[in-house]
Amino acid sequence: MGLMSSDRTDVAVVGAGPAGAWAAYTLARQGARVTLFDGSHPREKPCGGGVTGRALERVAPAVDVDGLPAVTIDSVRFEAGRQATVIALGGDERLAPRLTVVPRAAFDAALLAAAQRAGVRFRPERVTGVDAGHAGVTIATRSGCHRADWVIGADGATSLVRRRLYRPFARGELSIATGYYARGCTSHEVVVRFTFDPPGYLWSFPRPDHLAIGICAQADDARPGPLRGVVADWIARSSIAPDAPFVPYTWPIPSLPLDAWPREHPAGARWMLAGDAAGLVDPLTREGIYFALESGALAAWALGGGDDPSARYLDRMRDELWPELSLAARFKAGFYRRRFVDLLMLALADSRRVRAVMADLVTGRQPYATLKRRLVGTFEPGLAWRLMRIAT
Repeated sequence: MGLMSSDRTDVAVVGAGPAGAWAAYTLARQGARVTLFDGSHPREKPCGGGVTGRALERVAPAVDVDGLPAVTIDSVRFEAGRQATVIALGGDERLAPRLTVVPRAAFDAALLAAAQRAGVRFRPERVTGVDAGHAGVTIATRSGCHRADWVIGADGATSLVRRRLYRPFARGELSIATGYYARGCTSHEVVVRFTFDPPGYLWSFPRPDHLAIGICAQADDARPGPLRGVVADWIARSSIAPDAPFVPYTWPIPSLPLDAWPREHPAGARWMLAGDAAGLVDPLTREGIYFALESGALAAWALGGGDDPSARYLDRMRDELWPELSLAARFKAGFYRRRFVDLLMLALADSRRVRAVMADLVTGRQPYATLKRRLVGTFEPGLAWRLMRIAT
C-alpha cells in the first residue's frame, strides 16, 4: 500500500539539503504529513555549487531560480602542467548553455522555504538516533522522540540514517574535498587543474562574494593536510585570489567505485536513502546536486503508491540513476591518467567539436551513455577514438 493510503501518511526526512528538502516538498504536495529534521541547514558547503540547467529545471516550479544570488559562468579553464585551454560557455562560440554557480546556503534555503510553504514542518534539531521496523520509525533528538511511518535519510556522506539502518561508506567509497574559501573576490570563470599525485583535480569555483578553491581526491589515496598543502601551493603560484583572506574547509564526498554499485541497497523496511547518503554523486566530476534532487523526487514517487515503496524506489534508481553513475566510475579509472589528460588537452586546444562535447559534459547536458558515440562522431575520429580507448 502506498502513501496515499490512510495508514501511511507520516514521513520523517532527515537532512534539509537538496535531496531532503526536495523530497519533503514533493511529499507535502502529494498530501503527506512531513517533518524535516536538520540542525545545521541551510549552510555553505565546499562543493563548487555549480547548478546545471537540468537541476534548475527540476526546482523551477517551486523556486524563483532567477531570484537566487548567483554567478553566471562564461568559461571553464582547463590546466595541466604548462598547458591551458579555455572553453567558452555560451557567447559567440555557442558551445553550450552557461553554468550557474549558486551559493549552497542560498540554494538550500530556497528549497527549504519551498518545502515549508508546501506544509512541511521543519525542526532545526540534530537527529541523534533512528530506528525503523515493520511497526514504524522512531526519530530521536535531544528534545524527545518523533514517530513516523517512513524515514528518508538525506543527511549526507556521514549519514546517521545510513549508519544505523544500513552500513557506513568504506573509506574507498569516499573522496576528500579540502581547500579554502577566498573571501572578497570572485570571477566568471571556473578553473580546473588536473593533478596526478594523487590522481584528481584542483578547482576554483566563483560564488558572489568568494571563491571556493580546493582539491578532491579519493580518500584511500590521500589525507586532508597534504592535500590542502597542494591547494596552498597552487594559490601561491597563481593569481587566482591575490591578497584574499582564506578560510579552510574539509568535506567528505561519496565516490563509489564501479564494483560498489551492484552491492548498494539504499532502501529497506520503512526507510530510504537519498542524495549523498545513497552515494549518488558522479565519481568523476563529484557533481551531486542533480542526483540529489532526482532521488528526492523518486523517493516521494515511490511512497505515493504501490505495495512495496522500497522496491519501487530501488527499481527506479537502478533504471534511471545508477547506469549514469556506474559509467562515470568506469571512465574515472582512465580519466586521471597523465596519458589521457595530455591527449585531452591536445584535443581541447585543437578541436572546436571536442570542446563542445566537454562543454556539454561540464554543464550536465552530455550523458556518459552517449559520450563515446558523440566523440567518435566529431571531425577528429582518430583523436576521439584514442581518447575513449585510454579513458575506458
